[in-house]
Amino acid sequence: MWRKIVRRLLFTVITLIGVSIIAFALPRLAGGDLARELLPGTATEEEIQAKRVEMGLDKPYIEQYVIYMRGILRGDFGYSHQYRMDVGPLMWVRFINSAKLTILTFIFGNLIAIPLGLIAGTHKGSWIDSLVMFIALVGQACPQVWFCLLLILFFAVELGWFPVQGVGGLKYMALPCLSGLLNQASGNTRMLRSGMIDTLDEDYVTATRARGVTWNKIYTKYALKNVMLPIITGLGSSIGAMVGGSVIVESIFGWPGIGQLLVAAVGVRDYQLVQSILLFQAAIMVIGVLATDILYTVVDKRIEFN
Repeated sequence: MWRKIVRRLLFTVITLIGVSIIAFALPRLAGGDLARELLPGTATEEEIQAKRVEMGLDKPYIEQYVIYMRGILRGDFGYSHQYRMDVGPLMWVRFINSAKLTILTFIFGNLIAIPLGLIAGTHKGSWIDSLVMFIALVGQACPQVWFCLLLILFFAVELGWFPVQGVGGLKYMALPCLSGLLNQASGNTRMLRSGMIDTLDEDYVTATRARGVTWNKIYTKYALKNVMLPIITGLGSSIGAMVGGSVIVESIFGWPGIGQLLVAAVGVRDYQLVQSILLFQAAIMVIGVLATDILYTVVDKRIEFN
């Protein structure tokens, strides 16, 4: 297994090199002159050229890429000329903000999804199953933008319980978390229900029941372990949301996450910031996928890591 993990890590390095090339090229292929945009309209050609030299934009693209990657290996993600600070600390603060929302959404989403999914799966075909599935389908079909606006109208405008925008404690995180919780809880509920139904149809469950084992013990000791795989899958998806941030949620609620930062950086063509965010997101994603695959083999011994 360890040999396979090392091999996956080697492929991960190759993937990140490819991502770094794409992230480096995309802002430059968009056209425009970053040095000219950063200076006032009255700037002379000499001042613009001096700015290009200061930012290293006068060098060939290959040399710029080598310089950038050399800095990455030293832990230097570059300098944001738009925010006038190092990219590393700026990116880290925004990542922490996105991670806070994602972790809370993941925890509370599963606190809702696990009992609902298990109840629906163990009562297949009943009115409880139909009700849970109806709520889950509506939750997944609900557009996130519309749901965010509905939350603002009801909880912020009508009741005045929570602020619409700002950064602070749990009160400021309530509406952004609720907006992402609906979709995640709905999806996990459906996966857990399907997993429970499939597990209860297995021959070993029938044999276990024939030996006189109670249903409660079957649910908790045998079936629950097997239906935890959808939760691990959801964990992998949450890692993606954590590093990418939810652009819609962060934009509507003014939450300073990494998704909002990436959109702003693209808008002002901040090369260093854009390419560093993309590379950072890719690194966390591939590590998260690798960790998810390893967890699969830990939870279910029948699955072989490959």
